[in-house]
Amino acid sequence: MKQKSAVIGSGIAGIASAIRLAAKGYSVSVFEQGPRAGGKISERHLNGFRFDTGPSLFTLPEMVAALFSLAGKDPDKYFSYKPLDASCKYLWEDGTVINAWQNTGDFAAEVERQTGVPALQVMRFLDKSRKLYEITNEVFLFNTLHKMRNFTLPAYRKSLLHLHELDLFTTMHKKNSRWFSDPKIVQLFDRYATYNGSNPYKTPATLNIIPHLEHNTGAFFPVKGMYHIVESLTELAEEMGVKFFFNSPVHKIIVEGKKAKGLHVDGRMLPFDLIVSDVDIVTLYKNLLPGLPFPKKQLSLERSTSALIFYWGIDHVFPELSLHNILFSKEYKKEFHHLFTGKNIHDDPTVYIFISAKEVPSDAPEGAENWYVMINVPENAGQDWDHLIRKARRDIIAKIKRVLKVDIEKYIVAESFADPRSIEADTGSYNGSLYGLSSNNMLAAFYRHPNFKKSIKNLYFTGGSVHPGGGIPLCLASARIIDREIPGV
Repeated sequence: MKQKSAVIGSGIAGIASAIRLAAKGYSVSVFEQGPRAGGKISERHLNGFRFDTGPSLFTLPEMVAALFSLAGKDPDKYFSYKPLDASCKYLWEDGTVINAWQNTGDFAAEVERQTGVPALQVMRFLDKSRKLYEITNEVFLFNTLHKMRNFTLPAYRKSLLHLHELDLFTTMHKKNSRWFSDPKIVQLFDRYATYNGSNPYKTPATLNIIPHLEHNTGAFFPVKGMYHIVESLTELAEEMGVKFFFNSPVHKIIVEGKKAKGLHVDGRMLPFDLIVSDVDIVTLYKNLLPGLPFPKKQLSLERSTSALIFYWGIDHVFPELSLHNILFSKEYKKEFHHLFTGKNIHDDPTVYIFISAKEVPSDAPEGAENWYVMINVPENAGQDWDHLIRKARRDIIAKIKRVLKVDIEKYIVAESFADPRSIEADTGSYNGSLYGLSSNNMLAAFYRHPNFKKSIKNLYFTGGSVHPGGGIPLCLASARIIDREIPGV
């Protein structure tokens, strides 16, 4: 008889964990509080427009393909994606436009052409980013930091030998300012701190590994949109025998004799030999592990940003925009001061516009576009969100008008939005914080909750609020880490 395992939550880390457990020989049940799989990776339909509602940039697609290969399946039969010509278009109010071409030479030449920053300097920066990734990825991304045996790995010894190159003791902004004299290019590379909800004026320059993933290894896009990642992996899991139970919130993890023994679901106690949680770690302790000591660091340290997202059906086509677009704030440092110190929203926020219809035409009616318009906002700390949302909407529309020279409001024919309150309600992310803890100090990687708890056997943790962090690649990495820790059957 197969050993029974349960996965709480069907975010991408939960689905990946279920696939890996099934491949090990476990019987797997996934319990999801919502009506469908995906967690933060979801979609919504509005008056003929389809919107991806979560992560929109796709890097390291081989990590998704690996799950199909693990099951002995051909990834191409389930999931198709394509490389992008450019990962992003950057726009400033003075008219400067930079296309982040995927060919690094073309991108470097574009930077030199638009700002005068030597192309060779950009190429050297991206080479440094590659080296940072090569030094750190096996230690910090694909292995646990919480077992002594992993500190004997060759990769760890390699990292120690190159410790002076990791830029742990300076901030991303300070390091980027030394690399580049042009403030626009500093701002462009500072932006990568936001990929895990952090502040470039505080986060260590080690996070300059992130540009490597986008510029050197490349940015991609699923041919059916981002939610198809979830759909294809859910289909794979079901073919492997994984059972999904939707609208089935877990009320408690049963712990007896320092072992996880089962779950309380719908008033029933269901026994399991092994449990994996894909629930935000703060929400998990508060709601599902009552009575256990709470890791105080999870609340005492600075949390990541949340998001305010408008989903606009636009009755117009803008050929000057790409799939991913950034309209930069003129006062970037003030923007982050508002986010992390003031817990409010700057009058001139950086605006991200994602238009999946550029790559998936069926996502919008003919002659129209689906705009996912996002700004970074603080976690929910009891602010007057209704007031902040109304004001931010006006500021965003004014920003777009200054940059694109068009009053976008007259083209909006469908609209909905998400804010920290709804993000917390829909995904269980504590206070709507998208990535759990921020990386606003040099030891942030070590403060993230481990993927297991030494005092409780048969209980593992995955997802964006635990090690190694948020975003699709890191969530998949967390599933890979626990796969290494869980024995086969």
